[in-house]
Parts: sequence; structure tokens; C-alpha cells
Amino acid sequence: MKFVFHGRAARKLNFFLCIVLIFSLSVPRTVRAAVPWPNEIAIEAEGGILMDADSGCVIYGKNLHERFFPASITKILTALIIVERCSLDDTLTFSHNAVYNVERGSTSAGYDTGDQITVREALYAMLLKSANEVANALAEHCAGSIEAFADLMNEKAADLGCKDSHFANPSGLNDPNHYTTPYDYALIAQAAFSNPTFVEFDSTTYYELPPNATNAGRFTVYCGHKMLKKNSNQYYPGIIGGKTGYTTLAGNTLVTCAERDGLRLITVVLNGHSTHYSDTKAMLDFGFANFRNENISDYDATYTSLENDTNLTGSNPAVLHIDTGRTATLPKNAQFSDAQTELSYDLDENDPKNAVARIRYLYDERVIGTTWLRPDSDVRIDRSATPSEGDDSQDPHAKSSPIDQLRKIFADGDTAGRFLIILIGILIIGLLAGIALLIRRILLDRSSREFRFSDSIRRIEQNDSSLMQEGSFRDTSSSVDHYLPDSRSHRRSSKPFFRRKG
Repeated sequence: MKFVFHGRAARKLNFFLCIVLIFSLSVPRTVRAAVPWPNEIAIEAEGGILMDADSGCVIYGKNLHERFFPASITKILTALIIVERCSLDDTLTFSHNAVYNVERGSTSAGYDTGDQITVREALYAMLLKSANEVANALAEHCAGSIEAFADLMNEKAADLGCKDSHFANPSGLNDPNHYTTPYDYALIAQAAFSNPTFVEFDSTTYYELPPNATNAGRFTVYCGHKMLKKNSNQYYPGIIGGKTGYTTLAGNTLVTCAERDGLRLITVVLNGHSTHYSDTKAMLDFGFANFRNENISDYDATYTSLENDTNLTGSNPAVLHIDTGRTATLPKNAQFSDAQTELSYDLDENDPKNAVARIRYLYDERVIGTTWLRPDSDVRIDRSATPSEGDDSQDPHAKSSPIDQLRKIFADGDTAGRFLIILIGILIIGLLAGIALLIRRILLDRSSREFRFSDSIRRIEQNDSSLMQEGSFRDTSSSVDHYLPDSRSHRRSSKPFFRRKG
């Protein structure tokens, strides 16, 4: 059975997720200094990038968005389009244009007009031998012409998120309108190395091809990437594949993918000065020594608590969970909790069809991983479904009052609706209680101040009254005794002026 969220249910879902996010962010956490992002790395090439092939995290970059000529690493994009659009067992025929529309002296596998090989054989010849006429033949077989195939290349690059690249041919030969950036080509390489069919071709070190116009018998082509060859001093343990490139304008270019301990890394070197292998090794060593890759769903439980008790459809239970298999890149000594989270409901056509929200994880202001919040497999979110104007059947609450809506929520057994109403009620009650306590505190403080002021006034009045009384007594003593302190004793001791005789 399929459940579809749209209209009021979808809005209710979004509101509930906002409430969950607010409460999760309000939980106090122990403050601890995060491990700084390692940066002890430098390369000599003009442009380069180190990217986690699984999470897409840019671990290191130099001139990430500066344009460079890619040379023959272009053939990675050509091969990716071919394996996605063509049957490997199809037969292609070399045209005159495919064979001769190349620069004189450029790399060739010896094919001439009229030669025929399968798409499978052509892919080995193009990726291992870097044969330019084979790239042209594959382009014509897939799209009808080199120009039409270039349009497919630009469409594919745009779909992968490339914004500063433009491709004019399938081989990478010099053209002023044929350029890319380290970041853009890392996105292309990430998509290519996520395709098992492409990896099968690109990880091969040699392949035997049938005869052609130049080779009378079967002949073997070998890969040009020295880090893939175990007998080379450039061999790199854990390497998966890659592609070399060189023209006088592009300089040395190199794409490499390697994996160790569950961490799969991609490097791109552009405009290298014969240091493309040492630059690649330096970036890979730096990445494997300092970083690790973790499954997001194993660590982030913030959004996985939306269980059956949150009945978002009103009648049927549903579970929302973080998309499994998505990863994040972290410094080896960092904790997953050190990452910050960004939740967005603004989804587009590049997001999974059944996603409810996109979650990005950031560390030291860089994106280290992305995942999506999805419902169970039997629940479908229809983001495009919206009620039409005037269609009351799409929204049963369209013409009902708020009180009627509340009654209907409780009458219909809408668990999520009741939960939200109760939660909002608790928040409102708490807010009102806080306001009441604040007002009571203000009034008590005011009464206390008024009482202290009145008491002070009363005491001042009492003191003034006492002073006035004491002054009054002194002022009414107008006798001579008051002004002659010893007058009374003087009268008692004084003799009469006349004394009676006898």
C-alpha cells in the first residue's frame, strides 16, 4: 500500500519536523574545541583537488574554480556517457572524419576509415591507449556527430553540478572552448568511479584488440597511468583507476582514484609541470593519513525518533529515517558531533524523488557530507501535489472555523494533529506562566520599594516632630531662671533685705 503526503498532511509534516529540529538544537551539549581541519599539504601544479569519492567532501584544493585545459582526461567523461547510453556489444565503424579530425602526431591506435570494432573494444582502446580517433568514432556512434556528442558532454557536466566547464570534443585536444576546473572535473570523476562498468574498463592495465588497418594481427594496448602498474616505481597500493593527459597548452593532467580502509579518494591535477605523479601521491598520502569516512546514519540519531507514534497521515503509521549509505568525511581525531547541521526543505529535481528534506553536515565551514530524510519505502511524498483553488474536496477544512478544525482533529483520531495541539498548548501555557511570574516579580519589587520609601518618610517626620517639641519647651522658659542658670539657688541662699527683730 502506498501513502501520499500532500496538501495539509505535507504541511503538517514540515511543521512537525521544524518542532523536532528546534527541540534537538535546544538540548544542551558539552562545549569542546573541535579538531582543526588538517592543512599540511601543498602541490606544485597550478590546479588540483583531493575529494572524498563517496561524500563529495573537498579535503584539499588549489585554484578549485580556475579554468584549465584538461587534455586527455576528457576521455573519462566520454567513456561515462558511452557506458550509460550505448550497448557494449554494438559495432561501430570508423568514418573518415573520425580518423582524420585529430591533430597531426596525436595518440592513435592505428584505426583507419572503414575499420569496425565493438563499443567494448573501443572503450579499452580509448581509455588504455588514449586513442583520439577512437574517441571520435565513439562520439559519432553515440550521438551521430562529434558536435552533437559535445552537446551531450556539456549536458552531462551540468547535470553533475559543473558550472565552469565547457567541452568541444570527446578526446581533449586543444580548443579554446574546451576547458574545465579542478572542482568540476572531480565531480565528473566522482560520477565515473561510481559506475561499476566504467571502473571495470578503467582499472584494466592491458587488453588485447583484434587486427586493424595498421596492425595485421591481434595487438595489446596498455594503460598509461603509471600508478596502476605494479612493476612501476610510481605504483600506488590501493589504486582503482585513473587517466593521464598532456598537450603543450594543457601541460600534464592526471585523474586518480584510490581506496584504503574504506576511504575512497579522487585526485585531479591540472597544468602540472612534470610533477603530476608526485602531486597526486602527496594528496593521496595526506588524505589517507588524516581523514576517515563515516556512515551518517550510524551517528546521527537526531531525526530517527520520528516513529510510528507520529502518525503523519492521520490514519496510517509511517517512519521517517535518514537515508542509509550516505557518508561524511572527518579528520581522524574529530568526533561526528563536532559537525554542524543544516536542514532544508527546498528540494529540487536533483534530490531523491521521495525525500522530505535535505540535511547537510559542515565542519570548519566546509560541506563534509549530505543526506536526505525519507519515509519508509511504502510511503510516497508528492511534493508537486497541491490543492486547486476552489476545490473543497482537496481540503476538508477549507471553509471551517478554527474551532471546527480542532473538533475535527480530535474526532478523527488525528494523532499527529492532537500531538501538535497539545505541544503548542504546553508551550503557550509555559510562556504565559513565565510572563505571569515576571509581572509578579516586578510588582513585588515595586511594592517593596514603595514600602521602604514610605518608612523612610515616616521616620524623617518623627525626627522632625521631636526636634520641634524640644525647641518649644526651651522657647517658653522666659523667666530669669532660664537665662540665669543659678537664679533659684541664689534666691534660696539670699538673706532678706529687712530682718525682724526679737
